[in-house]
Amino acid sequence: MPRLPKPKSQPILKVAALLAVGITLMPAAASAGEATQRHETLQERQACTPDVLRLCRSLVPDRQAITDCLAANSERLSPACHEVMAQRQ
Repeated sequence: MPRLPKPKSQPILKVAALLAVGITLMPAAASAGEATQRHETLQERQACTPDVLRLCRSLVPDRQAITDCLAANSERLSPACHEVMAQRQ
């Protein structure tokens, strides 16, 4: 019985998706002159990962650049990610 070739994976897309899931969104808040870091929740990551990959892929893994990109593209965000970004302001 002949062996069928394994389907080719898209490693770049997989890596980008994993990175984006793990690094989206920095808080915009500051406390006592220093930026406070609040890690995003799983739900926030899930809401914004498609938008990060669609709009800000070239900025991965720079968290601040991704956050700035999402804010700059607020009119193009999915409703779920738009809500996440609005809550962070």
